[in-house]
Amino acid sequence: MTTEQKGKRGLIVFDVEGVLIPKKRYLFFEVGRSLGFSRFMRIILFGLFYEVGIISLKSALKHIFKVFKGISAEELLRTFRLVPMTSNVEAVFKLLKKDGWRTALISSGLPKIVVQDLASTLKADYAYGFELELDNGSLTGNIRGEVIERKGKLPVLEEILKTEGISLNDCVVVADDRNNASIFLPQVLKIGYNPDFAISAIADTVVVSDLREILPAIVRQARRKAGVSRNDVVREVIHACSFFVPIVAGYVGLFPVALFILITTCLYVFSELGRIERRNFPLITSVTRAAVTQSEAHEFATAPIFFALGILLTMLFFPFQISSAAVAIFALGDSAASLFGKAFGRRILPFNRVKTLEGSVAGFVFAFLAGSFFIVPSKALVGATFAMVVESLPLPLNDNLVTPLVTGVLLALIP
Repeated sequence: MTTEQKGKRGLIVFDVEGVLIPKKRYLFFEVGRSLGFSRFMRIILFGLFYEVGIISLKSALKHIFKVFKGISAEELLRTFRLVPMTSNVEAVFKLLKKDGWRTALISSGLPKIVVQDLASTLKADYAYGFELELDNGSLTGNIRGEVIERKGKLPVLEEILKTEGISLNDCVVVADDRNNASIFLPQVLKIGYNPDFAISAIADTVVVSDLREILPAIVRQARRKAGVSRNDVVREVIHACSFFVPIVAGYVGLFPVALFILITTCLYVFSELGRIERRNFPLITSVTRAAVTQSEAHEFATAPIFFALGILLTMLFFPFQISSAAVAIFALGDSAASLFGKAFGRRILPFNRVKTLEGSVAGFVFAFLAGSFFIVPSKALVGATFAMVVESLPLPLNDNLVTPLVTGVLLALIP
C-alpha cells in the first residue's frame, strides 16, 4: 500500500546525481575540465572503472578527490552553482512541500557542502553527502563519510526516519542507479528515474525523462500520457536511417563508411562538449538539440556514441550479408519499438518496466521486414525475435551497442 493510498504524508528521499542534477556532470565536466588534460583524464578513467564495476564507488571517489587536492572548497561550491538542475526539479519540490511531504537529499557522489547548498535552494529538509578534509579552506584530497560505504545510504535513511518518527511504509525513494539498491527496501515506494538495469528491475514505478511524472505515484494527481514528442520522432528517424548504412557500404565499400562513422562520432563528441558550454557546433548541435530527451538536455548524451559503435563494430566483425541484416534489424526494430511503445504502449513488461509489450511486438514486425531485405525470411524471423528479446531486457550495457552485436553473433551461428 502506498503512502497516498493510506492518506498520509511521509518522507521522500532523492538521489542527487542523475535525478536532480545531470549525472556525473559536476565532477567530470564542471570541475574536472579546469584541472588540465592529464588530471581530467584520470577523473574520467576512475569514473569509468566504477561504472563497469572494476572498483567500488568509495575507491573511485577517493582516487578522484586526490586529483582535486589544493582546490578551495569555495571554488568547488561556486562551480557547482553553475550546473543546471534537471528540468522541473523546483516545481516538483514546491508541490511536494505544499502537499506536506518531508524531503531528503542523499548523495554518495557529492560533498556534503554541495548537497546542502542544493537542499537550501530546493528547501529540502535533509541533506547528506560525504565530508571533505580541508586545510585552510582547501581540499587535502581525503574524504570520509557513511554515504560512501557499501550500503551506506541505509543507516542515513534509518536515522532520518527515526528523527521524524516516520515508518518505512510512509517513505518514498527516487533514484537512478545501483548505488541506491540498499534503500530500495520492500516497504518503501520505489521510483526509478531513468533507471539503470539494477534499479529498473526492483522499482515499483519507472519514470523516463520528465521528473514531474513521479508525482502521480506520490500525490493525488492523474498521470499524463507521455505520448510521442517531436524530439522522439527526430531521434528515432535518425536511428532508423542507419538501415541505409549497409546499402551505402555495398556501393562505396566498407572502409569509407567506417571512416565516415568514426569522423562523425569524433565531431559529435566535440559538439557535445561545446553544447554543455552553451556553444554551437555547426549543424551537429542543432540536430542533437532536436533529438535529445529532456533528461539529456543538460548533460553529455552518450547514446549516439554507443549507437555508432554498435553499427561500426557489427559491420567490421561479421560477413557483409550478416552484418547488413543485423544492422537493419537493429535500426528499424529498435526505432519502431520506441515509437510504438510510447504512442500505444499499455502493457509494461514485468522484467523491464521501461519497455512495453506493444512496443516490442511492433519492433519485432519491423525488424523482421528489415532483416528480410538482406537474408532469407526464416533467418530474419529468428534474428528479429532474438533482437527484440535482447532489446527488451534490462541489460547493464547500452542496448545500442549490445543489440546489433549479439544479433550478428546469432545470425553467424545459424547455418
